[in-house]
Amino acid sequence: MERGAIDVGDLAGPFDLQATLESGQSYLWNRADGDAYAELHASGGDAWYETVVDPIPGVTDERAAVRVRQEGGVHDGTLHWEASIDAEPLLTHLLRLDDDLDAILDATPDLPLLERAYDAYEGMRLTRDPVFPCLISFICSAQMRVARIHGMQRRLRETYGDAVALDDETYRAFPTPEQLAARTEDELRDLSLGYRAPYVQRTAEMVATGEADPLEAADLPYEEARESLTRFVGVGDKVADCVLLFSLGFLEAVPLDTWIRTTIEEYYPDCDRGSYAATSRAIRDRFGDEYAGYAQTYVFYYLRAGGE
Repeated sequence: MERGAIDVGDLAGPFDLQATLESGQSYLWNRADGDAYAELHASGGDAWYETVVDPIPGVTDERAAVRVRQEGGVHDGTLHWEASIDAEPLLTHLLRLDDDLDAILDATPDLPLLERAYDAYEGMRLTRDPVFPCLISFICSAQMRVARIHGMQRRLRETYGDAVALDDETYRAFPTPEQLAARTEDELRDLSLGYRAPYVQRTAEMVATGEADPLEAADLPYEEARESLTRFVGVGDKVADCVLLFSLGFLEAVPLDTWIRTTIEEYYPDCDRGSYAATSRAIRDRFGDEYAGYAQTYVFYYLRAGGE
């Protein structure tokens, strides 16, 4: 096992591990004490978070088990990690530690709601999750609270994922497309996936057989990329936007979920243009097109946690 530390003060902008991992954008990390999503105003904590990550081209060529916790503040704290490999490049990738957060937020419009959200969760960053687990996570997200979505992904890992050892602990990788494609609808329903079970099985089959590859979207213009992802069963525009934003690096994507539609209704009613595509373009323009997804994620978490 390797160990290391990352000085938050060396990053371009603040960083809050708890807010980043408990804000409803990633469901692939377990909190060691079991209290993930137990509190709405989750920020500034020092719990350990754990995950297993399959090889990522240009980042790591081997599967890795990783544990990380934050000690100290969002400006001058330390990220302590333990892993089966040198995890600094991997954490930099997954947690977007290479983003200049101050510059990104400065580039968004001076809107009072955004300012309140930024102040409430200073240091929250977007995630850069592996695409297949991210896709499955958000297929499971329809009409679900974040804690239940997280529970579904944990059960998928524990039931079908490969075991990966780290020191004296054993962790579970997210199931591969082939492993999920081999499951029956009834087996997946037994893990409380409900009506999402056939969507998960069929989407995994599409990826496993090469019928469709979610990574193809990464090389397309934004709206074409969103359309590309809707080929997968159970993926509409909102789920596609989540995958684009939280995995594939389309920082302009704004998933129009219930919270953001309520935000539009209450704060920016002129952005409601009827269709998903037209409303999406309008709110992206209001939030500043290049980094609208960052603004969306802060607003989503701030309002979901009862900010106002």
